Amino acid sequence: MRPLKSMLLAASLTTILFGLSSADRPAALSAPATNYPTDSLTTRIKTLLTGPTAGQVLPMTLADGAAVQAFYAKRTYSAAWCEGAGTGAKGRAALALLARAGDYGLTPALYHVPQLTALADSLAHPATAAGQVARMARFEVLLTDGVVQFALHLRRGQLHAFTPSPLEKAGVPFRPTVWVARALAAPSFTAALLRCQPPQREYRELQQALARWRRQPGGRNPAAHKRRAQQMALTLERWRWAAIPGSEYLLVNLPAYRLEVVRKGRVRLSQRIIIGRPGQPTPTLNSRITSFTIAPEWNVPRSVAVRHILPYLKANARYSPEQDFLANNNYRLFDAQGRPVNQASVNWQAITAQNFPYTIRQSPGCGNLLGNIIFRFPNPYGLYLSDAPEPKRFSNQYRALEEGCVHLERPMHLAAYLLGPDSTSAALPTEAQCEANPQPRTIFLKRPLPLHVRYATCAVEAGRLRFYPDVYGQDATLRRQLLNMQTAAQRSAQASLTQRRSAPAKGAGDTALAGQRE
Repeated sequence: MRPLKSMLLAASLTTILFGLSSADRPAALSAPATNYPTDSLTTRIKTLLTGPTAGQVLPMTLADGAAVQAFYAKRTYSAAWCEGAGTGAKGRAALALLARAGDYGLTPALYHVPQLTALADSLAHPATAAGQVARMARFEVLLTDGVVQFALHLRRGQLHAFTPSPLEKAGVPFRPTVWVARALAAPSFTAALLRCQPPQREYRELQQALARWRRQPGGRNPAAHKRRAQQMALTLERWRWAAIPGSEYLLVNLPAYRLEVVRKGRVRLSQRIIIGRPGQPTPTLNSRITSFTIAPEWNVPRSVAVRHILPYLKANARYSPEQDFLANNNYRLFDAQGRPVNQASVNWQAITAQNFPYTIRQSPGCGNLLGNIIFRFPNPYGLYLSDAPEPKRFSNQYRALEEGCVHLERPMHLAAYLLGPDSTSAALPTEAQCEANPQPRTIFLKRPLPLHVRYATCAVEAGRLRFYPDVYGQDATLRRQLLNMQTAAQRSAQASLTQRRSAPAKGAGDTALAGQRE
């Protein structure tokens, strides 16, 4: 019996020793694991967002921690970007998209790209299971915060992130976490996420031009090349604030001195314009053209009457009664009750800009400053589109010459487009007919056309990228605001990376900072 027991004991020892050599030898302790329990990663994510030290162990402060927590709470804190032992396909796609934020006029550092890149690199070289799960959890939370902010900025812009875009319906605000969740469920995450951008051609073509521009060499003047890229980024920011819903609209771009009618992404009509001078700039706005008037009567604004006409009336009063400034210029004078007034009965030397009690109207016909046609639309500025009394001025390269209003080079072409098939039945007169028989007539449109006045100092025209002067100096102010934001983000990212490199090592079970070995 004793030899049998000895044999059994030897066999047991052999089995134990074999197991130690094949499964528990020291080399296996440091070998990379190929997968980690899903529940441990879920627990880590939840702890990062809801634990007692939430917000203190991440590489940098989250831009919107509440939104990130809501995003993960809805998916019971399961991972969105990681698979197995590292980043998944959608995590890599999301990080690659954020790294290309410059193609959209945005700054990668605003979306934690330096920190996320360091984390992704550390995930490719795992050490312990606990350390790898900790890194994956931080990568998850930080990437979600970056993607949510990126989507928000694509939709509303960086400086107006809390102001609803014109693309958003009343009572239905854009929710970037919901958009990101839907993009994750789409066949192509990147394509689905990018659909939150303004859809109109002006934004879309300029964004594509910026992406191409950034891949071109700077040539002999890299600084100028960079400034042009910044100019495109500024314009994209403005387009996000003032995106254009709908597929047919009339666009006035002030720096380009141009009016365009766009329908289904194509320019159907284009013409030169004259705009307000810098001292009296034409404002940006949204409205609708519902009618236009042929051979219009001009109600002279009070500011124009006291500044430009009153001095002539004072001077005219010193001459003989045969000199009638108002009649000679087709003007008529009315009192506050709308009754005609004979200018000769007025003591013009006693009238000042402060006590001017009259209304002046200019009758239609030759010399009328509104020309042969005017397009009026609701707006608080008294702004209108009209014919130009001096057509030669359209040949000027610099056309910021008016007092806020907009003059059109070919207004009858716009009238014909607005009428469409009805233009024949409406019998639009020629300019010569208008001048020969100036009878005011207002035509109401069956299909009012949305009107958008914008300020874009660059655009793609007929496939060619064009840059325009900053006629009102608005780019300079916006550039300073965005550069301050970008500089602060880049400094914060650099400080975070420096802090991580110099931080003391932690134990395998502790939560370390991004890029730090565990």
